[in-house]
Formats: sequence, structure tokens, C-alpha cells
Amino acid sequence: MVVRRHGRVGAAIVAAVGLLVCGASLAGCSSGGAAADDARSGPGALETLRQSAATLVRAGSSRARTSMEMATGGTRVTIRGEGVYDYRERLGRLRVTLPLDPSGAEEHRPITELLAPGALFMKNRGAGVPADKWVRVDTTALSDGNLVTGGATDPYAAAELLRGVRQATYVGRTEVAGTPVRHYRGIADIGLAAQSASGDNKASLQAAAKGFATAEVPFDAYLDDQGRIRKIRHRFSFVNGRQKTAVAVASTTLLYAFGAPADVRLPDTKDIYAGKIAAQ
Repeated sequence: MVVRRHGRVGAAIVAAVGLLVCGASLAGCSSGGAAADDARSGPGALETLRQSAATLVRAGSSRARTSMEMATGGTRVTIRGEGVYDYRERLGRLRVTLPLDPSGAEEHRPITELLAPGALFMKNRGAGVPADKWVRVDTTALSDGNLVTGGATDPYAAAELLRGVRQATYVGRTEVAGTPVRHYRGIADIGLAAQSASGDNKASLQAAAKGFATAEVPFDAYLDDQGRIRKIRHRFSFVNGRQKTAVAVASTTLLYAFGAPADVRLPDTKDIYAGKIAAQ
């Protein structure tokens, strides 16, 4: 394993999932609240962004695509995910596709991830875990708050980060996958977001505020005319303990097909692996 912990962030990425290779080894007026001109800048923009998580809850569910990029030591790694999310139950399912090895062959089988309040479940984890078993990770104990551990940021946690927006600028109108959106750019504070986060996200974000190299997270957010996030990109920074240098992680989440069925069932206790997980 080549990543070490700052708190436990760096190691958590590899130890919990075995995903990343880093270090030397490699809005018109609407019911959703995206209101008129006063929502485009200043206090109006801040309020619109801070309410975007609640707007997703009202939307109910959606499909999601994720992308996480890490650049360190001259190596860039990209992990992609696709699935569904139920914002009311805070349950999601993603199929996470891992990077190719240098020869071009697939290095790992895709990992199925189930996202739940306070927990991350993974199947096809590898590292000695039987193929028919799930690995459960307590996300409230991760010092990155599961913002990067699973190779994908939980879509609802990504939205809740915007509860901590300190400053934001309205960039202008554009489109995401053919949908008209308003583009905002700004900085969110993880600690501030934790103060008004819901349930287990509160403890997770409180830990993340201490675990990252900085609690300030630059972002670009794209909201449709109902105030729903269509795309959000966060730029996280944590310290690679081996090299004592900051590692940049860019996490992008695309949300679409709102109202799509999102029937996510968590595994039974008997299907969760209780043995020792080998380091990778």
C-alpha cells in the first residue's frame, strides 16, 4: 500500500476500497428555490446553494454518474461510477469502474457500492474477500467523511457540502447534458457544512473538516431552474503521509433522470464479510 494517513484520509482511500494508486508508485422562479436575479449573486446565490440538498430531497431520487481524479507524483488516476440515489432515504447504489493497469488490461473488477447513512457497503472488494460477500465500512469513523474513500462522493453528501458555502459567484447560464442550468463557482467550508448537515453526515463532515489538508473546498455547481443540482465538482486536498505533500482530488457528480426508480436494499448481516481484509 502506498498511501498513508493524514488523520486516516490517505490510507482510507486504499485500505477501505483498494481503488486509488497514488504516491511514488504510479434559475427562473421555481418551487425548488433557484429564483430570479437575486439568486444569481450575493446573499441570494448563497441561499440557493445552501438549499440545494433540501431540493434534492423534494425531488426524491435520480440517476447519478461520478468521476474521481487524483493527480500525484506525475500519475493521474480516474475512477468512474454510475447508479441511482434515493435522497429521501439517503440510499444509493453505484457500479464503480476502476482504472486500467499500465498494460491496458482491467486491473480490478468493477465494485458495487451501496451508500447508506453512516455506512458504505462494497462487493467485489478483492483483497481476500469472498466474491459473494460485502465489506461494510463505518463512514462516521473515516476522517474524510467518505467524501473520497469509496472512489465516489456520496451524491447527497456532495450536496450537503454546499450548506457550508462561504462565498459564491454566479458565472452565467449554460447547459449540462442539454438541460439549461445556472453555473455557480465558490468555496465551501466542511466544518460550516457539518453544523447544519443531517444525521450521520454531521459526524462524518466534522471528521472530514479535521482530516483534509484544508477545510475549504472549491466547487463549481450547476443548478437547473428547479434548484436541483445537475452537476457539481469539488476539489479536495489531503496530505500524502509518505511524501508529506498535498494530494489533489477532483470529484464530479452528475445527476439526471429525477424521479427514476431507486430501490436500494442493504445486505443481510450474514452476507457481510467479518474476516480480515488484506492490504493492497
